[in-house]
Amino acid sequence: MSTEHGAAHPLSENDLRQCLRIAGGGSLGLLICKVFNLEYGAFFCVYPMLILGLVPTLNAHLVRQFLAQGVVVSLEVGLLYGLFGDRPVLAVPVVFLLFLYRFALMAKGPLFFFSALSAVFLSILLHFSSYPQTDVIDLLWCNGAAIWLSAAIAGLMFYLFPDATPRSPRQPMEKDLPSQRHEALLGATVATASFIAFQCLDLKDSLSAQVASILILFPMHWKGAHFAGRIRAIGTLIGCAVGFIMQLLLYNHHDILPLVLVMFWVALMVCARWHSMEKGVPGIGFGAITTLAILFGQYLTPTHDIMFDIFYRFTSVSISVVLTLVLIFLIHGFLNRFAVTRHMSH
Repeated sequence: MSTEHGAAHPLSENDLRQCLRIAGGGSLGLLICKVFNLEYGAFFCVYPMLILGLVPTLNAHLVRQFLAQGVVVSLEVGLLYGLFGDRPVLAVPVVFLLFLYRFALMAKGPLFFFSALSAVFLSILLHFSSYPQTDVIDLLWCNGAAIWLSAAIAGLMFYLFPDATPRSPRQPMEKDLPSQRHEALLGATVATASFIAFQCLDLKDSLSAQVASILILFPMHWKGAHFAGRIRAIGTLIGCAVGFIMQLLLYNHHDILPLVLVMFWVALMVCARWHSMEKGVPGIGFGAITTLAILFGQYLTPTHDIMFDIFYRFTSVSISVVLTLVLIFLIHGFLNRFAVTRHMSH
C-alpha cells in the first residue's frame, strides 16, 4: 500500500484507540526497563509494540500463540546452545529446520501470528546467544519475563482503550501447494543466511539490522519483499530522524526519565498515526515505531545518549535490507525454475 493512499485514510475512532494503545504500551515498557535497569531493554519495549501494532484486536487465541512461541523459542535456543554452542557449523542445519517449519506455518496461515513472532524472537535470541560473553540462561529468563510482561501490557492497553466498533477480520489469501513450498524454503534459506552472516561478523550492536532482515520476509515472496524492504528502510529513516530530533531537544537531559517518557509517548503517537494510515499493516509507521523502541529501550542510558546509535542504526539497516533483497531475488528466481516450488505471483 502506498503512503499516498494511506495519507487519504481518515483517522477513525478505532485508529485513535490503537494509537493510544501503542503509545501507552511502548511508554510503559520503556518505563519498566529503565526503572529496573534491565540489561535487554529492547525486549521490554519492542515486544509490546509487536503485539499492539500487528494485531488490531486481542483475544485468548492470540495471547496463547504469543505465550506459546516464547516458551518454544526459549526451549529451542537453550537446547541448541547446550548441544552445539561450541560447534556453530553443526548448528546451521538445525537453525534452517527451525526456520523452515516456522515459515511453513506462516505460508499456511492459521498460525501466522505464532510463527511470525517466533521467527523474529528466534533470530534475536540466536543473535545475542552467539557471543561468548552472553549468559544464555539470563538471556532466556529476561526474554521470558519480557514476553509475559508484554502480554500483560497489551491486555491493559486493550482494557483502557478498547475499540469503539467491531473490526472486520482480515481474510487470508488462498495459496496453492507450490507457493507454500516456495515461501517456506525462501524464508528459511534467507533467515539462515542472516544467522550465518551475524555469526561470522561481530555485529552485536546491529539488532535493528538483524531484525530488519527477518521482517522484510513476512510478505513471503519477492514482489512483496522488495516493497517491504523499501518501506522498512524508509520507516527506519523516519524513526532515526524522530529519535535525532528528540535527542537534540533533550540535549544533555536524557537522564531525566519523566522528560524522556513524555517525548517518547508523543513520538510514538505520531508514528502510530502513520501506522494507522497504512491500515495497521506493517509499513513505514511500524518500522519507525520499532526503530524508536530499539534505540530508546536498548541504547539510551543516563550516561549514554543515542546520537551515534541513530546514524549507525540507519546505515546498518540500509545495508542489511539491500543485501537481504538481493538474496531474496536470487532464491526466488531459483525456486521458480521448478514447478513444485513455483510461486503463483511469479
